[in-house]
Amino acid sequence: MEQRGDGFLERAFGADPDARKPPAPDPPQIGPFKRSFWKSPVRGPWLTSFTGSALLVAIVVCAVTGFLSHVAYETTLGENAVVLGDGPLTFLYEWLSWPAGWAYLYAVTQGMHVIFGVAAIPLLLLKLWSVIPKFFERPAVRSLAHMLERTSLALFIGSALFLFVTGLLNIQGWYPFGFSFVPAHYYASFVFVGALILHLALKLPLVARSFREHGVTRPLGGQTIEEDSALHETVATQPDPATISRRGLVGMVGATSLALAVMMAGQSIGGPLRRIALLAPRGQVLGTGPNDFQINKTAAAAQIDVADTGQKWALDVIAGGEQASLTRADLLALPQVTERLPIACVEGWSTAQDWTGVPLIELGRMVGGDAAETLLVQSLQKSGSFSEVVLNRAQLSDERSLLALQVNGVDLSLDHGFPARIIVPGAPGVHNTKWVNRLSFGAV
Repeated sequence: MEQRGDGFLERAFGADPDARKPPAPDPPQIGPFKRSFWKSPVRGPWLTSFTGSALLVAIVVCAVTGFLSHVAYETTLGENAVVLGDGPLTFLYEWLSWPAGWAYLYAVTQGMHVIFGVAAIPLLLLKLWSVIPKFFERPAVRSLAHMLERTSLALFIGSALFLFVTGLLNIQGWYPFGFSFVPAHYYASFVFVGALILHLALKLPLVARSFREHGVTRPLGGQTIEEDSALHETVATQPDPATISRRGLVGMVGATSLALAVMMAGQSIGGPLRRIALLAPRGQVLGTGPNDFQINKTAAAAQIDVADTGQKWALDVIAGGEQASLTRADLLALPQVTERLPIACVEGWSTAQDWTGVPLIELGRMVGGDAAETLLVQSLQKSGSFSEVVLNRAQLSDERSLLALQVNGVDLSLDHGFPARIIVPGAPGVHNTKWVNRLSFGAV
Protein backbone atom coordinates (compact mmCIF):
# COMPACT_ATOMS: atom_id res chain seq x y z
CA MET A 1 0.00 0.00 0.00
CA GLU A 2 1.37 3.37 -1.00
CA GLN A 3 1.50 5.88 1.82
CA ARG A 4 1.02 9.55 1.34
CA GLY A 5 4.09 11.61 2.11
CA ASP A 6 6.45 9.06 0.56
CA GLY A 7 6.77 10.96 -2.72
CA PHE A 8 10.11 12.36 -1.61
CA LEU A 9 11.47 8.85 -1.15
CA GLU A 10 10.19 7.78 -4.55
CA ARG A 11 11.85 10.73 -6.23
CA ALA A 12 15.07 10.24 -4.26
CA PHE A 13 15.46 6.55 -5.04
CA GLY A 14 13.49 6.25 -8.27
CA ALA A 15 11.30 3.46 -6.99
CA ASP A 16 8.06 2.77 -5.24
CA PRO A 17 8.55 2.69 -1.43
CA ASP A 18 7.66 -1.01 -1.42
CA ALA A 19 10.14 -1.81 -4.19
CA ARG A 20 13.36 -3.75 -3.67
CA LYS A 21 11.97 -5.59 -0.67
CA PRO A 22 14.64 -7.77 0.91
CA PRO A 23 13.73 -11.39 1.58
CA ALA A 24 12.09 -11.60 4.99
CA PRO A 25 9.72 -13.91 6.89
CA ASP A 26 6.07 -12.99 7.13
CA PRO A 27 5.49 -10.48 9.93
CA PRO A 28 4.03 -11.95 13.14
CA GLN A 29 0.34 -11.27 13.60
CA ILE A 30 0.29 -11.15 17.39
CA GLY A 31 0.26 -8.47 20.07
CA PRO A 32 1.78 -5.11 19.14
CA PHE A 33 2.85 -6.44 15.73
CA LYS A 34 -0.79 -6.35 14.64
CA ARG A 35 -2.05 -2.91 13.63
CA SER A 36 -5.38 -3.69 15.29
CA PHE A 37 -3.54 -3.90 18.63
CA TRP A 38 -3.22 -0.11 18.73
CA LYS A 39 -6.57 1.44 19.69
CA SER A 40 -6.04 5.14 20.42
CA PRO A 41 -7.91 7.40 17.97
CA VAL A 42 -5.63 10.27 18.97
CA ARG A 43 -2.56 8.95 17.18
CA GLY A 44 -1.83 9.99 13.66
CA PRO A 45 0.41 12.10 11.44
CA TRP A 46 -1.09 15.36 12.72
CA LEU A 47 -0.25 14.65 16.39
CA THR A 48 3.26 13.52 15.48
CA SER A 49 3.77 16.57 13.25
CA PHE A 50 2.43 19.03 15.82
CA THR A 51 4.46 17.55 18.69
CA GLY A 52 7.56 17.29 16.54
CA SER A 53 7.27 20.94 15.52
CA ALA A 54 7.08 22.06 19.15
CA LEU A 55 9.96 19.75 20.03
CA LEU A 56 12.01 21.17 17.17
CA VAL A 57 11.84 24.67 18.68
CA ALA A 58 13.24 23.39 21.98
CA ILE A 59 15.91 21.36 20.18
CA VAL A 60 17.09 24.37 18.15
CA VAL A 61 17.41 26.46 21.33
CA CYS A 62 19.37 23.67 23.04
CA ALA A 63 21.64 23.19 20.02
CA VAL A 64 22.43 26.91 19.65
CA THR A 65 23.03 27.48 23.37
CA GLY A 66 25.13 24.31 23.59
CA PHE A 67 27.26 25.58 20.72
CA LEU A 68 27.61 28.95 22.48
CA SER A 69 28.71 27.22 25.67
CA HIS A 70 31.50 25.52 23.75
CA VAL A 71 32.52 28.88 22.29
CA ALA A 72 32.60 30.34 25.81
CA TYR A 73 35.10 27.71 26.91
CA GLU A 74 37.64 29.13 24.42
CA THR A 75 38.78 25.59 23.67
CA THR A 76 41.56 26.68 21.32
CA LEU A 77 43.44 28.48 24.13
CA GLY A 78 45.91 26.58 26.27
CA GLU A 79 44.40 23.67 28.18
CA ASN A 80 40.84 25.00 28.03
CA ALA A 81 39.66 22.18 25.76
CA VAL A 82 37.18 19.86 27.45
CA VAL A 83 37.05 17.40 24.53
CA LEU A 84 39.74 15.64 22.50
CA GLY A 85 38.82 17.55 19.36
CA ASP A 86 36.22 20.11 18.35
CA GLY A 87 35.05 18.10 15.36
CA PRO A 88 33.71 19.75 12.19
CA LEU A 89 33.23 23.10 13.95
CA THR A 90 36.91 23.61 14.79
CA PHE A 91 37.24 26.46 12.28
CA LEU A 92 34.38 28.32 13.98
CA TYR A 93 35.89 27.99 17.44
CA GLU A 94 39.19 29.32 16.11
CA TRP A 95 37.41 32.30 14.58
CA LEU A 96 34.96 33.15 17.37
CA SER A 97 35.99 34.74 20.65
CA TRP A 98 33.77 34.93 23.73
CA PRO A 99 32.99 38.54 24.73
CA ALA A 100 33.05 40.03 28.21
CA GLY A 101 30.53 42.80 27.53
CA TRP A 102 27.22 41.57 28.94
CA ALA A 103 27.88 40.05 32.34
CA TYR A 104 24.83 37.77 32.19
CA LEU A 105 25.50 36.32 28.72
CA TYR A 106 26.60 32.88 29.88
CA ALA A 107 23.97 32.79 32.63
CA VAL A 108 21.22 33.42 30.08
CA THR A 109 22.47 31.02 27.41
CA GLN A 110 23.01 28.12 29.79
CA GLY A 111 19.85 28.85 31.72
CA MET A 112 17.96 28.59 28.42
CA HIS A 113 19.85 25.40 27.52
CA VAL A 114 18.75 23.65 30.70
CA ILE A 115 15.23 25.13 30.86
CA PHE A 116 14.37 24.23 27.26
CA GLY A 117 16.14 20.87 27.54
CA VAL A 118 14.15 19.74 30.57
CA ALA A 119 10.91 21.22 29.21
CA ALA A 120 11.42 19.21 26.00
CA ILE A 121 11.33 15.85 27.80
CA PRO A 122 7.50 15.56 27.94
CA LEU A 123 7.34 16.59 24.28
CA LEU A 124 9.87 13.92 23.35
CA LEU A 125 7.91 11.28 25.25
CA LEU A 126 4.67 12.33 23.55
CA LYS A 127 6.32 12.15 20.13
CA LEU A 128 7.64 8.67 20.88
CA TRP A 129 4.18 7.59 22.06
CA SER A 130 2.61 8.94 18.90
CA VAL A 131 4.80 6.77 16.66
CA ILE A 132 5.18 3.68 18.84
CA PRO A 133 3.25 1.43 16.41
CA LYS A 134 6.06 1.96 13.89
CA PHE A 135 8.54 0.37 16.32
CA PHE A 136 6.75 -2.94 15.72
CA GLU A 137 6.37 -2.48 11.99
CA ARG A 138 7.19 -5.62 10.01
CA PRO A 139 9.10 -6.31 7.93
CA ALA A 140 11.59 -4.12 9.74
CA VAL A 141 13.10 -3.07 6.41
CA ARG A 142 11.02 -3.28 3.26
CA SER A 143 13.04 -1.09 0.86
CA LEU A 144 16.14 1.04 0.60
CA ALA A 145 14.09 4.16 1.32
CA HIS A 146 12.45 2.49 4.30
CA MET A 147 15.84 1.41 5.63
CA LEU A 148 17.08 5.00 5.44
CA GLU A 149 14.01 6.23 7.29
CA ARG A 150 14.35 3.68 10.09
CA THR A 151 18.09 4.28 10.40
CA SER A 152 17.49 8.00 10.85
CA LEU A 153 14.78 7.24 13.40
CA ALA A 154 17.02 4.87 15.39
CA LEU A 155 19.87 7.38 15.48
CA PHE A 156 17.51 10.23 16.33
CA ILE A 157 15.77 8.42 19.19
CA GLY A 158 18.95 6.84 20.56
CA SER A 159 20.97 10.05 20.59
CA ALA A 160 18.01 12.08 21.92
CA LEU A 161 17.49 9.73 24.86
CA PHE A 162 21.23 9.71 25.56
CA LEU A 163 21.47 13.52 25.53
CA PHE A 164 18.38 14.11 27.64
CA VAL A 165 19.16 11.41 30.23
CA THR A 166 22.83 12.31 30.69
CA GLY A 167 21.98 16.02 30.67
CA LEU A 168 19.40 15.53 33.42
CA LEU A 169 21.90 13.55 35.49
CA ASN A 170 24.49 16.29 34.98
CA ILE A 171 22.06 18.87 36.35
CA GLN A 172 21.85 16.71 39.46
CA GLY A 173 25.63 16.44 39.70
CA TRP A 174 25.32 12.64 39.59
CA TYR A 175 27.56 10.66 37.24
CA PRO A 176 26.79 6.93 37.54
CA PHE A 177 28.10 6.27 34.03
CA GLY A 178 31.73 5.34 33.49
CA PHE A 179 32.64 8.13 31.08
CA SER A 180 33.22 11.88 31.12
CA PHE A 181 29.96 13.76 30.63
CA VAL A 182 31.15 16.76 28.60
CA PRO A 183 32.92 14.94 25.71
CA ALA A 184 30.15 12.33 25.49
CA HIS A 185 27.42 14.99 25.47
CA TYR A 186 29.31 17.06 22.92
CA TYR A 187 30.00 14.27 20.42
CA ALA A 188 26.52 12.76 20.83
CA SER A 189 25.08 16.14 19.85
CA PHE A 190 26.65 15.79 16.38
CA VAL A 191 25.01 12.39 15.94
CA PHE A 192 21.73 13.88 17.12
CA VAL A 193 21.84 16.92 14.84
CA GLY A 194 22.84 14.81 11.84
CA ALA A 195 20.05 12.32 12.49
CA LEU A 196 17.60 15.17 13.01
CA ILE A 197 18.48 16.77 9.67
CA LEU A 198 18.04 13.44 7.89
CA HIS A 199 14.78 12.78 9.74
CA LEU A 200 13.44 16.22 8.81
CA ALA A 201 14.38 15.75 5.16
CA LEU A 202 12.50 12.46 5.06
CA LYS A 203 9.43 13.55 7.01
CA LEU A 204 8.95 17.18 6.01
CA PRO A 205 6.59 16.31 3.11
CA LEU A 206 4.40 14.30 5.49
CA VAL A 207 4.34 17.16 8.02
CA ALA A 208 3.46 19.68 5.33
CA ARG A 209 0.65 17.50 3.99
CA SER A 210 -0.73 16.87 7.48
CA PHE A 211 -0.87 20.58 8.32
CA ARG A 212 -2.28 21.39 4.90
CA GLU A 213 -5.12 18.89 5.26
CA HIS A 214 -5.93 19.34 8.95
CA GLY A 215 -4.54 22.77 9.78
CA VAL A 216 -1.88 23.47 12.36
CA THR A 217 -4.22 23.82 15.35
CA ARG A 218 -7.70 22.87 14.05
CA PRO A 219 -7.59 19.29 15.45
CA LEU A 220 -7.28 20.80 18.95
CA GLY A 221 -10.84 22.05 18.75
CA GLY A 222 -14.10 20.11 18.64
CA GLN A 223 -14.57 16.36 18.73
CA THR A 224 -11.61 13.98 18.44
CA ILE A 225 -11.95 12.12 15.15
CA GLU A 226 -9.39 9.55 14.08
CA GLU A 227 -7.43 10.12 10.90
CA ASP A 228 -7.64 7.86 7.86
CA SER A 229 -5.90 4.59 8.76
CA ALA A 230 -5.06 4.04 5.08
CA LEU A 231 -2.68 6.99 5.15
CA HIS A 232 -0.27 5.99 7.91
CA GLU A 233 0.67 3.02 10.11
CA THR A 234 0.29 5.01 13.34
CA VAL A 235 -3.46 5.49 12.80
CA ALA A 236 -5.58 2.83 14.52
CA THR A 237 -7.52 0.54 12.16
CA GLN A 238 -10.05 -0.41 14.87
CA PRO A 239 -9.96 2.54 17.30
CA ASP A 240 -11.62 2.53 20.69
CA PRO A 241 -13.65 5.55 21.84
CA ALA A 242 -11.36 8.39 22.88
CA THR A 243 -10.64 8.56 26.62
CA ILE A 244 -8.92 11.92 26.20
CA SER A 245 -9.19 14.47 23.43
CA ARG A 246 -6.25 15.65 21.39
CA ARG A 247 -6.68 19.03 23.03
CA GLY A 248 -6.60 17.41 26.48
CA LEU A 249 -3.51 15.35 25.68
CA VAL A 250 -1.60 18.23 24.12
CA GLY A 251 -2.70 20.55 26.93
CA MET A 252 -1.58 18.10 29.61
CA VAL A 253 1.84 17.61 28.04
CA GLY A 254 2.20 21.33 27.36
CA ALA A 255 1.33 22.18 30.97
CA THR A 256 3.88 19.63 32.19
CA SER A 257 6.58 21.16 30.00
CA LEU A 258 5.68 24.65 31.20
CA ALA A 259 5.77 23.55 34.86
CA LEU A 260 9.20 21.97 34.36
CA ALA A 261 10.44 25.14 32.65
CA VAL A 262 9.29 27.33 35.55
CA MET A 263 10.79 24.91 38.06
CA MET A 264 14.15 24.87 36.28
CA ALA A 265 14.08 28.66 35.98
CA GLY A 266 14.24 28.75 39.77
CA GLN A 267 17.91 27.77 39.84
CA SER A 268 18.79 29.95 36.85
CA ILE A 269 17.02 33.13 37.92
CA GLY A 270 17.23 32.57 41.68
CA GLY A 271 15.61 34.95 44.14
CA PRO A 272 12.07 33.95 45.19
CA LEU A 273 11.93 31.36 42.39
CA ARG A 274 14.79 29.46 44.04
CA ARG A 275 12.25 27.85 46.40
CA ILE A 276 10.48 26.09 43.54
CA ALA A 277 13.69 24.73 41.97
CA LEU A 278 12.92 21.20 43.14
CA LEU A 279 15.50 19.59 40.86
CA ALA A 280 18.31 21.91 41.97
CA PRO A 281 20.85 19.56 43.58
CA ARG A 282 22.43 22.08 45.93
CA GLY A 283 19.59 22.72 48.36
CA GLN A 284 18.58 26.01 49.92
CA VAL A 285 21.38 26.54 52.48
CA LEU A 286 24.73 26.72 50.73
CA GLY A 287 27.04 28.53 53.12
CA THR A 288 26.95 30.99 56.00
CA GLY A 289 26.14 34.69 55.96
CA PRO A 290 27.34 36.56 52.86
CA ASN A 291 28.98 33.34 51.58
CA ASP A 292 25.59 31.58 51.40
CA PHE A 293 25.42 30.87 47.67
CA GLN A 294 26.06 27.97 45.30
CA ILE A 295 29.25 25.93 45.42
CA ASN A 296 30.10 23.35 42.77
CA LYS A 297 33.55 22.32 43.95
CA THR A 298 34.49 22.48 47.62
CA ALA A 299 38.01 22.99 48.92
CA ALA A 300 37.98 19.39 50.14
CA ALA A 301 37.03 18.08 46.69
CA ALA A 302 39.87 20.11 45.13
CA GLN A 303 42.27 18.82 47.82
CA ILE A 304 43.18 22.30 48.97
CA ASP A 305 45.67 22.27 51.84
CA VAL A 306 44.51 24.94 54.29
CA ALA A 307 48.14 25.65 55.19
CA ASP A 308 48.77 26.72 51.58
CA THR A 309 46.09 29.42 51.86
CA GLY A 310 47.44 30.96 55.06
CA GLN A 311 50.29 33.35 55.81
CA LYS A 312 52.68 31.69 53.37
CA TRP A 313 50.34 32.19 50.40
CA ALA A 314 51.46 34.67 47.75
CA LEU A 315 50.29 35.50 44.25
CA ASP A 316 52.87 35.36 41.49
CA VAL A 317 52.17 37.81 38.65
CA ILE A 318 54.30 37.22 35.56
CA ALA A 319 54.67 38.90 32.17
CA GLY A 320 57.68 38.15 29.98
CA GLY A 321 60.74 38.58 32.15
CA GLU A 322 58.93 40.63 34.81
CA GLN A 323 57.54 39.08 37.96
CA ALA A 324 55.92 40.28 41.18
CA SER A 325 54.99 38.31 44.28
CA LEU A 326 52.09 39.76 46.27
CA THR A 327 50.77 38.65 49.63
CA ARG A 328 47.10 39.01 50.46
CA ALA A 329 47.94 42.07 52.52
CA ASP A 330 49.70 43.56 49.49
CA LEU A 331 46.63 42.95 47.35
CA LEU A 332 44.28 44.47 49.93
CA ALA A 333 46.49 47.56 50.03
CA LEU A 334 45.89 48.15 46.30
CA PRO A 335 42.87 50.19 45.10
CA GLN A 336 39.81 47.94 45.44
CA VAL A 337 36.89 47.74 43.02
CA THR A 338 33.45 46.29 43.77
CA GLU A 339 31.33 44.81 40.96
CA ARG A 340 28.07 42.89 41.01
CA LEU A 341 28.70 39.94 38.72
CA PRO A 342 27.09 36.54 38.23
CA ILE A 343 28.62 33.10 38.35
CA ALA A 344 26.88 30.77 35.92
CA CYS A 345 27.46 27.06 35.57
CA VAL A 346 26.86 24.66 32.70
CA GLU A 347 24.30 22.83 34.89
CA GLY A 348 22.05 25.86 34.48
CA TRP A 349 22.29 27.57 37.86
CA SER A 350 23.53 31.10 38.32
CA THR A 351 23.95 33.55 41.17
CA ALA A 352 24.93 37.23 41.26
CA GLN A 353 27.01 38.58 44.15
CA ASP A 354 28.98 41.73 45.02
CA TRP A 355 32.68 41.00 44.48
CA THR A 356 35.54 43.18 45.70
CA GLY A 357 39.11 42.93 44.49
CA VAL A 358 41.78 44.19 42.12
CA PRO A 359 41.12 44.48 38.36
CA LEU A 360 43.17 41.93 36.43
CA ILE A 361 44.34 44.58 34.00
CA GLU A 362 45.87 46.56 36.89
CA LEU A 363 47.81 43.51 38.03
CA GLY A 364 49.02 43.07 34.47
CA ARG A 365 50.08 46.71 34.35
CA MET A 366 52.32 46.15 37.39
CA VAL A 367 54.53 43.79 35.36
CA GLY A 368 54.06 45.30 31.92
CA GLY A 369 51.54 42.68 30.80
CA ASP A 370 48.52 44.91 30.27
CA ALA A 371 48.82 44.59 26.46
CA ALA A 372 48.86 40.78 26.55
CA GLU A 373 46.36 38.85 24.42
CA THR A 374 45.90 36.04 26.93
CA LEU A 375 46.11 35.40 30.66
CA LEU A 376 46.98 32.00 32.11
CA VAL A 377 45.36 31.56 35.54
CA GLN A 378 46.66 28.78 37.79
CA SER A 379 45.23 27.43 41.01
CA LEU A 380 46.28 25.60 44.16
CA GLN A 381 43.79 22.82 43.49
CA LYS A 382 45.38 19.40 43.20
CA SER A 383 42.55 17.39 41.65
CA GLY A 384 39.75 17.86 39.17
CA SER A 385 39.43 19.79 35.94
CA PHE A 386 40.22 23.45 35.36
CA SER A 387 43.11 23.82 37.79
CA GLU A 388 44.29 26.27 35.14
CA VAL A 389 42.42 28.24 32.47
CA VAL A 390 43.32 30.79 29.81
CA LEU A 391 41.33 34.04 29.49
CA ASN A 392 41.14 35.93 26.22
CA ARG A 393 41.97 39.59 25.62
CA ALA A 394 38.43 40.86 26.09
CA GLN A 395 38.17 39.09 29.43
CA LEU A 396 41.52 40.09 30.91
CA SER A 397 41.23 43.73 29.80
CA ASP A 398 37.68 44.35 31.04
CA GLU A 399 37.81 46.67 34.06
CA ARG A 400 35.18 44.51 35.77
CA SER A 401 37.34 41.37 35.61
CA LEU A 402 38.69 40.99 39.12
CA LEU A 403 41.00 39.02 41.29
CA ALA A 404 38.36 38.93 44.01
CA LEU A 405 39.36 38.95 47.66
CA GLN A 406 35.95 39.53 49.22
CA VAL A 407 32.31 38.85 48.47
CA ASN A 408 29.33 40.76 49.82
CA GLY A 409 31.60 42.79 52.07
CA VAL A 410 33.40 39.92 53.80
CA ASP A 411 36.40 37.71 53.05
CA LEU A 412 35.83 34.80 50.70
CA SER A 413 35.18 31.50 52.45
CA LEU A 414 37.60 28.69 51.70
CA ASP A 415 34.98 26.91 49.58
CA HIS A 416 34.44 30.09 47.56
CA GLY A 417 38.13 30.44 46.75
CA PHE A 418 39.96 32.10 49.67
CA PRO A 419 42.47 33.69 49.55
CA ALA A 420 41.72 34.92 45.99
CA ARG A 421 39.64 33.93 42.99
CA ILE A 422 38.89 35.12 39.47
CA ILE A 423 35.57 36.79 38.58
CA VAL A 424 35.04 37.63 34.90
CA PRO A 425 31.79 39.02 33.45
CA GLY A 426 30.02 36.54 31.19
CA ALA A 427 32.55 33.72 31.65
CA PRO A 428 31.61 30.09 32.38
CA GLY A 429 31.65 29.34 36.09
CA VAL A 430 34.60 26.96 35.76
CA HIS A 431 36.69 29.81 34.31
CA ASN A 432 36.18 31.86 37.47
CA THR A 433 39.09 30.02 39.01
CA LYS A 434 39.31 29.64 42.80
CA TRP A 435 42.39 29.48 45.05
CA VAL A 436 44.48 31.39 42.50
CA ASN A 437 48.25 31.43 43.06
CA ARG A 438 49.66 32.51 39.67
CA LEU A 439 48.75 34.90 36.86
CA SER A 440 50.86 34.72 33.70
CA PHE A 441 50.13 37.44 31.13
CA GLY A 442 50.89 36.48 27.54
CA ALA A 443 52.13 33.01 28.48
CA VAL A 444 49.81 31.32 25.94
